[in-house]
Amino acid sequence: MEDIATAAEVSPRTFNNYFASKYEAICALALDRSFQIGEALRERPAGESLWDAVRNAVLDVYGSASAAPDPEVIAGIRLVTSSPALRGEYLKALSIMQYELAAAITERTGAAPAGDTFFTRAFSGAVTAAVQAASERWLFADPPVALAPLIEHALRDLAGGMLAVLPPRPATESDDEGRPC
Repeated sequence: MEDIATAAEVSPRTFNNYFASKYEAICALALDRSFQIGEALRERPAGESLWDAVRNAVLDVYGSASAAPDPEVIAGIRLVTSSPALRGEYLKALSIMQYELAAAITERTGAAPAGDTFFTRAFSGAVTAAVQAASERWLFADPPVALAPLIEHALRDLAGGMLAVLPPRPATESDDEGRPC
């Protein structure tokens, strides 16, 4: 932690005020993104469909990752992420992403609190898993590729896959004037 504090030009005490461990510091970007996705969803236009709002919120947060990183940067990230302690911090960030996204979906839809509905938790979990899958592909792509397009692809695959496996909507009954009941 002392080396990280020195590199950041802060005292070890200041570092410890922000981070409980060096692993938490290394995963700070993933954690920040987790909170930003919930906030980005809250800021989306009310008239936007839930899927479009969630998709656009995720892409807004990851939009800056639109260029392929330097191969040395990727090699460094791979080395760091091979640590079991760091994987735990990364999984914590993903868990927070799921909870933040579920809370924002709940607010947006006016549904029961996120802990009381399977949909908000399952939907936010699926989106989080798509981001995780895209991140893993990004980390091991050779040559390196941009992260944002992979996340967009993963979300498109998620939506397409759900549409492919869900049963078609039943035809609605209509009244004497042809209006749905």
